[in-house]
Amino acid sequence: MKDIIEIASVLATNYSDELTYLPRHDKPMPSVKRLEKIVEKLREIIFPGYFEGVRIFKSTLEYHISGELEWVEKNLCDEINWSICFDCHKSTSNDCGSCREKAERITSQFLNSLPKLRKMLSEDVRATYDGDPAAKGLSEIIYSYPTIRALINYRIAHELFNLGVALIPRIITELAHSETGIDIHPGAVIGERFMIDHGTGVVIGETCVIGNDVKVYQGVTLGAKSFPVDENGNPIKGINRHPIVEDNVIIYSDATILGRITIGKGSVIGGNVFLAHNIAPGSRVLQSDMKSLAYADGAGI
Repeated sequence: MKDIIEIASVLATNYSDELTYLPRHDKPMPSVKRLEKIVEKLREIIFPGYFEGVRIFKSTLEYHISGELEWVEKNLCDEINWSICFDCHKSTSNDCGSCREKAERITSQFLNSLPKLRKMLSEDVRATYDGDPAAKGLSEIIYSYPTIRALINYRIAHELFNLGVALIPRIITELAHSETGIDIHPGAVIGERFMIDHGTGVVIGETCVIGNDVKVYQGVTLGAKSFPVDENGNPIKGINRHPIVEDNVIIYSDATILGRITIGKGSVIGGNVFLAHNIAPGSRVLQSDMKSLAYADGAGI
């Protein structure tokens, strides 16, 4: 027992404030496990009957959804409250009195956005069905496609991100990342009828902007190039550093598109292509084209 006490003493004195969460307001950090359960409930609210293993009927659908919403409202509000207090912990202010009120307001705004989220996700499902000849029906896509699971998490997280919620949006998208291999930052802006085919290894960065009716395949990276640093060598935050992908673009597997460049409307980007410069609307870029395209203006990638 003495050894344990001595080890604990040494560890306690070596923990830095930055790597130890000691909240000023006696509030825990958001719970990853409970957020996972909240997302499961939201999946069931958006697509009833698919994810909870509960039989539901049209006559009881409203009652079922109401019960799920009540549970989500209470538990999500708690998590948002703790995320706000987490931000308070990082600030110099000790005033945390209004955190609960703010959490309740954000929770209400989020719940009111659910019809919009359901519509967008329904269109994502339809786009996936229309774009995948192997799909046997919408139910198969909702229930079993990892890409839809990742998009549900992303669209929930993005809404919370836009409402100014700290920490939680990133946790929600990382839950999908670990489960599906699809990495979408909650800050990315993705339009309607988005389709990811197969999905494994797709990366979509924080400031990426994707238009409507875009389709990407497995292994696609929409990332950043090297970013500027300040006088102390720290990366400068808050700058647009990821691609803009306009409407009706198709990007095939393992393409890498880096930097704040624009892929013009209606373009097709072939597999294994590396791009770091703008592409005009209606272009068709293949790997075999890359050398002449990259050096057409005398500048390499």
